[in-house]
Amino acid sequence: MILKTTGGRWLGAVLAASAALTTGCTESVDAGELPGVYRNSETGGEIELGSDGTFTATGISADEYLGRGGADPVDFSGRWEFLGDQAGSDFVYLAIESGGTGTIGGVQLYTRGGGKVEFNPDPDGPPSLTLTEADTP
Repeated sequence: MILKTTGGRWLGAVLAASAALTTGCTESVDAGELPGVYRNSETGGEIELGSDGTFTATGISADEYLGRGGADPVDFSGRWEFLGDQAGSDFVYLAIESGGTGTIGGVQLYTRGGGKVEFNPDPDGPPSLTLTEADTP
């Protein structure tokens, strides 16, 4: 269908601009760039994603990864997998194999681009912890 009217051309231009803006807001994440150390400077919590698919987390409280408070920070480790755009958002699934609180087998880290990942146990609420990729020496 060819849009011949002025209103039709205007509508087409608006739709094209909207698509371009929407695409620009969603930063694609390359799984090959995910390995590294991510740290929260306020809490000291840290997650290292290894290039071999393993991870270690240190100083992460239950409030940060389970969405509940009252627990001392814990360390845990296991395997990670990047699940691009599953459930409407790119995320890293951390399969916990040792450590932690013993009440959960995995955690999702949502990738936000720009070297940031977020714990967000409540999809309707704000993230409970944002970690930024640390500079490597």
